[in-house]
Amino acid sequence: MNIYKATIHDLAHVARLFNAYREFYHQKTDLIGATTYITERLNQNDSVIFVAVHEGEHVGFVQLYPTFSSIAMQKAFILNDLFVAETARKNGIGDLLLHKVKEYALAEDVLRLSLSTAIHNKAAQRLYEKHGYERDTDFYHYQLTLED
Repeated sequence: MNIYKATIHDLAHVARLFNAYREFYHQKTDLIGATTYITERLNQNDSVIFVAVHEGEHVGFVQLYPTFSSIAMQKAFILNDLFVAETARKNGIGDLLLHKVKEYALAEDVLRLSLSTAIHNKAAQRLYEKHGYERDTDFYHYQLTLED
């Protein structure tokens, strides 16, 4: 298993995985849109994507978005996307991706990693908790969706 920071050379593979990730969350398939989105992230360097490659096949990815903690005056990352192809699940790939993210965050002197996952996604919750992530009980999280 090889896990490394994605580059534009990984675009087609990451876009395919990203499209499948979005489908998992009940979005319509849109490989063109996924490719455009990942191209922008890689070209603008506004996210960090790690890919998992096994025997030449891209089987998973994780995407981090940099942010900051005003209170602590330090960098933080939002672990926004983690996905392992259905055919590659239960092989420890999610564990390896999370290990790589933690290793990278420590090297970048990041204060914390934050994430959200769907309430029904019990497998992801178990994975995150196994890696020391704790469910927030101190704050409510809100969002405002802005529509046209």
